[in-house]
Amino acid sequence: MSQSALSYEQLRQREPLVLRQSIAAGQYHGHTSGLGQGRVQANIVILPGDWANEFLRYCTLNRQACPVLDVTEPGDPFFRHLGAAIDIRHEVPRYRVYRHGELSEEPLDIEHLWRDDLVAFALGCSFSFEQPLLDAGIRLRHIDLGRNVAMYRTHIDTRPTARLSGKMVVSMRPMKAADAIQAIRITGRMPNVHGAPVHIGDPSLIGIHALDVPDYGDAVPVEADELPVFWACGVTPQSVVQASRPPLCITHAPGCMLVTDLWNRDV
Repeated sequence: MSQSALSYEQLRQREPLVLRQSIAAGQYHGHTSGLGQGRVQANIVILPGDWANEFLRYCTLNRQACPVLDVTEPGDPFFRHLGAAIDIRHEVPRYRVYRHGELSEEPLDIEHLWRDDLVAFALGCSFSFEQPLLDAGIRLRHIDLGRNVAMYRTHIDTRPTARLSGKMVVSMRPMKAADAIQAIRITGRMPNVHGAPVHIGDPSLIGIHALDVPDYGDAVPVEADELPVFWACGVTPQSVVQASRPPLCITHAPGCMLVTDLWNRDV
């Protein structure tokens, strides 16, 4: 980390605008779980215009995994409905660039990649329902440990379009049974940030064979008296991009989200 870098704990006290400014200044490149002081976080997908309309249709067919919060105009890097001066070229801690489905780089800024035909999508993120869970007294171990959430590719097919198809990605949080029941009630009222879980219990039933080896994020231990609880995840488009191979797609790095000015309670 550079001399001017900020720690995760320092950023937990920052308002969203100041947090985004710190990220744009290159002072933080890590995950954003627990940051933003109760504000909505968003997954990012950026595609050329000739793929953007089809991706919007794909999101409509797969709303639980890909709930759309905002879309930019072609060539416009600013989200107009998520907060003050959100420039998607600079305000995500780390990006991923896919070319023909292959991960080619993980830059900290994408201004050099921006083009007049690019369209950016902000999709709801499960980090946004974590504060309501915490407010209800449900402990989230990855936050207690200062880790990114664990995410896994499943064998659950998403609904395809002509060119876009792939498997659902899920995020996992271990909970005692009573907490899991309460979490279903809370998140079920938040469809714009993935809604209720898609699976609880035996991970092999959805194609996950090793909880201690997540495909994205950090491993989080599950205790003997707990159940793994799985939510649809906004990293699903990255799985779809790898399967469908558009010429260019830019996303957030898993767990490194755009923190908006919207309040979680409003979604």
